[in-house]
Amino acid sequence: MNQILNQLGGLMLGSVPTMLFFLLLLGAYGALVRGPLDRVLARRRALTSGAMDQARGAITAAEAETAVFEDKLRAARMELAQAREQRLQQWAAEREQALAQARSATQAKVQAARQTLDQSAASARQQIEGMSAEMSALVLKAVLPAGVHVSEAAQ
Repeated sequence: MNQILNQLGGLMLGSVPTMLFFLLLLGAYGALVRGPLDRVLARRRALTSGAMDQARGAITAAEAETAVFEDKLRAARMELAQAREQRLQQWAAEREQALAQARSATQAKVQAARQTLDQSAASARQQIEGMSAEMSALVLKAVLPAGVHVSEAAQ
């Protein structure tokens, strides 16, 4: 067993330079590769996080601008609807005014036509009344015997 321990001790003593070289290699790896790699990765992570934060901020700003734009668009649509409604009301008022003018003009024409008709009727009555005396005289003259005068028959 002593022999085994001596062999193990020799092997351990022979592995010390390998262990030292491994530790030195591990330190060199940490200083030359791992440290710069960690710094680059941290910087990249910071830039990526910053870019992500900027993108989130830009998205938030864009959403705010979109909301403002939608409010302005909604207000413009309401203004257009109100303007259209006012225009329709104005057109309806103008139409009603034109209809009222047409009605009054038509009523004036009807009144004028009635007055003309009444005047024509009165004139026709006067003519008929004037002619009726003549016609009755002619009828009496035609009906009465030849020696009787119309004035004697009228009495």
